[in-house]
Amino acid sequence: MSSRNSNKKLTIALVANTTWNIYNFRLNLIDKFIDEGHEVAVIAPMDEYIFYKDKYPTIRHFNLRMLDRDGTNPLRDMMLILELTRKFRKIKPDIVLHFTNKPNIYGAISSKMAGVKHSVAVVTGLGYAFIHDGFTQKLFSLLYKWTGRFHQKFIFENLDDRQLFVNLNIVKEINAIAVKGCGVNIDYFYPFPNGQIKAKTTFTFIGRLLYDKGIREFVNAAKIINEKYPNTAEFWVIGELDDDNPATVNGDDVLDWVNNKIIRYWGFVKDVRPLLSKSDCVVLPSYREGLPRIVLEALAMAKPVITTDTPGCRETVFQNENGWLIPSRNTEALVECIENFLSLGHDKRHEMGNKGREFAESIFNDKLIARQIYDEVKNLI
Repeated sequence: MSSRNSNKKLTIALVANTTWNIYNFRLNLIDKFIDEGHEVAVIAPMDEYIFYKDKYPTIRHFNLRMLDRDGTNPLRDMMLILELTRKFRKIKPDIVLHFTNKPNIYGAISSKMAGVKHSVAVVTGLGYAFIHDGFTQKLFSLLYKWTGRFHQKFIFENLDDRQLFVNLNIVKEINAIAVKGCGVNIDYFYPFPNGQIKAKTTFTFIGRLLYDKGIREFVNAAKIINEKYPNTAEFWVIGELDDDNPATVNGDDVLDWVNNKIIRYWGFVKDVRPLLSKSDCVVLPSYREGLPRIVLEALAMAKPVITTDTPGCRETVFQNENGWLIPSRNTEALVECIENFLSLGHDKRHEMGNKGREFAESIFNDKLIARQIYDEVKNLI
């Protein structure tokens, strides 16, 4: 008998800080829940990515007006708790999965107030608050510790974040699991075309333009390589400024990098596949990640990767097989790694890319991740 017929139909609610988050990272879960015969409700601030509902006409989407993902206004956060509580009482979900920090923290309180039986926090990355020591980190730790008891399960996207929360006594080890990020759609991201031989080797940084993602180290390394090896390499940057994030790059810096021809800046690109296909190596010198989706996309498209030996990033690379891990905040190490890549022959680069594709298929496949999370939901209920 299929699981569709043998399982009780559940109402599963997903809470996120943007509809963009739902569209980019959660459709694999939605597909799995619907395929198993359950009803899905989404609660997220409405943005241009609401078009995802064209594919899912049965999904009920609830706008979240009070969620300001980087705001620090306590009154607005209290109103968010009340707004979520009203929506939970209306939806009457059997289980709620919260994604990102504010839904995890304040959604826990709302779940308790609304009488939701099963609440799950999905920690997708700890970001600025846990990269920089100080008041914000202490505050988030205290809030997670206070509200964490209202969740029955914590799901982390890397092992380091899981261990950190266990060590901080936010969650008991038995109630915490780690999966390999949100996964990557290996049918959408695939090698096309691949293995071109070009006059210049292209190194590509893709992500929000935040200093915490290592963009400064990437640009400094590009400057050094361009001076040492003229007309040998190109350095591309793809992504947008994030003015709401304290670590956002100064626009004047970007202008300086472009004017001095250190990088080629493509801005925000909705479909990165054409540019990824023309890249030889993807570089993400980030200080901390949940599990970097762009690296998974690069692996799925058979691109070798240079990233850092930091939480989240280190789980995407098997040293010298599909890429390299380097210390974070270290331009010299990045330069050395880029030089090593430049010295590789075409066949070796191609071999590393193919190994990355194998890892994407066997470890980071988004259908595999969705099944793991679904099994946790079933076990919890």
